[in-house]
Amino acid sequence: MEGVEGRSPLRVVLANPRGFCAGVERAIETVERALALYGAPVYVRHEIVHNARVCDDLRAKGAVFVEELDQVPAGALTIFSAHGVARRVEDEAASRGLEVIDATCPLVAKVHAEGRRYAEAGFRVVLIGHAGHPEVVGTLGQIPAEVHVVADVAGVAGLPFGPAERVAYVTQTTLSVIDTRGIVAAILARWPQAQGQDTRDICYATQNRQQAVIDICGRVDLVLVVGAPNSSNSNRLVEIARAQGVPAHLVPSPDALDPAWLDGVAAVGVSAGASAPEVLVQETLGRLAAWRHLVIEAAGGTREDVVFRLPRELDAARPRMTAAG
Repeated sequence: MEGVEGRSPLRVVLANPRGFCAGVERAIETVERALALYGAPVYVRHEIVHNARVCDDLRAKGAVFVEELDQVPAGALTIFSAHGVARRVEDEAASRGLEVIDATCPLVAKVHAEGRRYAEAGFRVVLIGHAGHPEVVGTLGQIPAEVHVVADVAGVAGLPFGPAERVAYVTQTTLSVIDTRGIVAAILARWPQAQGQDTRDICYATQNRQQAVIDICGRVDLVLVVGAPNSSNSNRLVEIARAQGVPAHLVPSPDALDPAWLDGVAAVGVSAGASAPEVLVQETLGRLAAWRHLVIEAAGGTREDVVFRLPRELDAARPRMTAAG
């Protein structure tokens, strides 16, 4: 292959698991099934998941992505993204008579429910997450009380609660487990009686992909994470690799690869965020293969067999789809 001769082979260690999680698969299938059942266009509020390739593929099939509901024609079928939405968005959809299918990830919906439970019980609620992220915006709008967002240990120091107040915390599902553990420890140091999620309750897929990156870091000189710049879980994978002392880069597409990254590199680890399709991983490998002969090996890892049911509107419609052939 041109450009490969005379160069040393590049060992590639594929992280396992990587790429799509059950929540992302459910969200994408929700849009595809809605298009198959009801025809185009189907309107989707915000990106269904944070990946341009996925959204472009769905757009080609008839999905129309909008930022707000006022861009949706009256009576049109509308899908809420996997990140979840605030109650005000649900109310606006109802007031406009929009037919809605909610593709919120069940694990995000679990965070909503826990936050509401704490608020209704009179706790001061802390949301560990990144302000402005769609999941955080949706969670804030699902909890009927004042919620304080903290992204780091320094944010905990600024929380305006007295020492005797009842404090509870919930977390964004796509955070680094390592960072979250430190924030929880800081909360408990100020309010030993605080209640909240165990860090093990962070999305199973987030934890598995983070651990998979940690596992390969001792075997490689560089880590590449396939994922979008606005994908929280993809960015966390890059941060985790760097925290292990391994250089790492986010790769939104193969065009983002820089051959200079491979200078002096004998082994590279490749992972992908939970919203990144495997086709992007394979295209990334193809680009690497244009520069070096690849010796690919798959790392061992946690086997994922989680499957989430589709939203009830589509689950109930399955027989209709089957009957239509």
